[in-house]
Amino acid sequence: MIMNFRYWLVALLCLVFSGCASTPAVLKYDLDEMAGVVWPASPEVARYQYVGQLTGEENFIHSSDDVSIGRKVFEWVVGIMVGDERPTVLQRPQSGTVDRDGRVYVTDVSRAALYVFDGQNGRLDVWEMAGEALRFKTPIGVVVIDKIDGEREILVVDADLKRVVRLDQQGKPLGHFGSDVLNRPTGLARDPQSGQLYVADTHGHDIKVFSADGLLLKTIGVGARGEGDGQFNSPTHLTFAAGQLYVTDTLNSRVKIFTAEGEFVRAFGRRGLFVGDLPRPKGVAVDKDGNIYVVESYYDHLLVFNGEGNLLLPIGGSGSGVGQFYLPAGVWTDHHDRIYVADSFNGRIVILQYLGGA
Repeated sequence: MIMNFRYWLVALLCLVFSGCASTPAVLKYDLDEMAGVVWPASPEVARYQYVGQLTGEENFIHSSDDVSIGRKVFEWVVGIMVGDERPTVLQRPQSGTVDRDGRVYVTDVSRAALYVFDGQNGRLDVWEMAGEALRFKTPIGVVVIDKIDGEREILVVDADLKRVVRLDQQGKPLGHFGSDVLNRPTGLARDPQSGQLYVADTHGHDIKVFSADGLLLKTIGVGARGEGDGQFNSPTHLTFAAGQLYVTDTLNSRVKIFTAEGEFVRAFGRRGLFVGDLPRPKGVAVDKDGNIYVVESYYDHLLVFNGEGNLLLPIGGSGSGVGQFYLPAGVWTDHHDRIYVADSFNGRIVILQYLGGA
């Protein structure tokens, strides 16, 4: 009798607050109300400003305070009636990208899924399937392909599945490639001009280059550990910018730059104990001015270098506060000059605004 009453009450509340479900939500970054913090600090000229962070469902705020209160009451009562349902949050984000409509895609190795922060439609989607009856295991690299016909395709590298998975814009698996040649793929980048796809094969110690159709075209590197210009030791993250491929050669403690054809251009970075050294580099990204961003996971820093590999600015330090990181992983940029850092063990994406300047 009591159980029937509870479910009738839940049904009644659903009817009363049915308008809440249809009320659009707004994607809000500044949850901690700390936006405006800048680097470097005064009296230096500010180059970067803290925008906020992405953590999960709590980033989506309903525009009406009354609706928000109604939803909170509804969720509280439902929690009492049918059990506490925890909000969806990031667990261990690894990498990400942003599409032309502003959707932020984040891979999460703990949840084994791709999170989609869809500000345009006011919702958070979590895509867990890599194929029919096959779930993601360790998704890391991700790129979005915006096609001429308006359709969109999302590619996700899964290290344990040893493949690149194709998804449509609703997250439905379309197929995969690379499972016959990849050992443990991690990073993923795309040349928008040729459509070629670059995959960092960490255990293969090389970069495998695929056509847009997923056919292996060539390999950058000799397929064995090495320290030479064309060799790698466990490469992880990639990015492609201004016709060049940037590779984080993680266990060689450096970043390498190649032409789109795979010819070595230059490298920078070294092992060391000082801020600016790269004992364990992970994510790499490049902005419109050619500044290079490298996540240094060992010392919990985001390091900013110029195009020649000279250190411009360190941001970070160990912790969970604004401007601090805990084992960060990936980094990427968008067309608004924002920089996104996957602060992995803090379970968040930290967002900075590049303010420009020399």
